[in-house]
Amino acid sequence: MNKTTKNMKEICIRILNERGVTLDHIVDIVYGLQKKYVPDLTKEVCLDAILRVLGKREVQNAILTGIELDKLAEENKLSEPLQTLINNDSPLYGIDEILVLSICNVYGSIGLTNFGYVDKTKPGIIGELDKMGKQTNTCHTFMDDIIGAIAAAAASSVAHNAEE
Repeated sequence: MNKTTKNMKEICIRILNERGVTLDHIVDIVYGLQKKYVPDLTKEVCLDAILRVLGKREVQNAILTGIELDKLAEENKLSEPLQTLINNDSPLYGIDEILVLSICNVYGSIGLTNFGYVDKTKPGIIGELDKMGKQTNTCHTFMDDIIGAIAAAAASSVAHNAEE
């Protein structure tokens, strides 16, 4: 991993933390997704998978883009009707899911199916972010999907490695 990629990974982890999400939150989701399929799974294996996912340029770009859009929406700096669509996490907007598919696609069809599952069930911090936005006037339209996609991709990585 080159220095720029490593720095970008650290920047993304910092930004996630600033938005209230730790790597441990994501580890819990990955572990929950894979524990019944990988009997000897440890949280350390899940963390390693997450760190590999966060090392990918496509993932870093999606994180930076999505979180910036959430922040701009919180500051009311987007033009209408985009401001309202993102602030309200409009169910027909869908661009938040499209952006993070670039994260899931790194790990093939299992990444996509894992993402679909977490997007519907909203485990752990994903559900908390979804509720928090409505309660605290914060915007997590992209953030909840970013976390879901990172977890889905990491779970896919765990599954691929367990299969090998």
